[in-house]
Amino acid sequence: MLIPKVIAETERLLIRPFQVEDAEALFLLNSIPEILTYIPGEPFTDVAQAQAMLVNVIFEDYERRGFGRWAVEHKQDGKVIGFCGPKYITEYNEVELGYRYLPEYWGKGIGVEAATAALTAFPTFGIKEAIALILEGNLGSEAVAKKVGMQLREPNVFMGHKVNVYHKVF
Repeated sequence: MLIPKVIAETERLLIRPFQVEDAEALFLLNSIPEILTYIPGEPFTDVAQAQAMLVNVIFEDYERRGFGRWAVEHKQDGKVIGFCGPKYITEYNEVELGYRYLPEYWGKGIGVEAATAALTAFPTFGIKEAIALILEGNLGSEAVAKKVGMQLREPNVFMGHKVNVYHKVF
């Protein structure tokens, strides 16, 4: 499947596939402690870890499934400010909508704007339903899930952490 250069576009955002040049932005999204409060795993300490994630996870997902996490670029400054998009979660045998943003963009409606646009594109990639795995206590992410029409399905466990599983059918 050929992945388009732009997945979705809003007034403020471009949602597009990640590129090799986005390694620094991906590093920031995986190294700033404030962002990682509700993310399992250790913070990145070197941009080489982001480069490896791009090649071994994100680009591999694009190749294997035709979709994966997408970069969210802020049109005003041309900066990648986060990611939003699908990822197949083997443990659940379902596709997850995941999202993460730099803290200076929190509280500005970016999460809802990007998630709404990304979800609109899901059926184009053959995705008929999605979940969001949100660590217990992450009220900001739960608010985004609810605002884009996802409903709490169940509490569960993912990567050893208690999560709330939100769900949406298209």
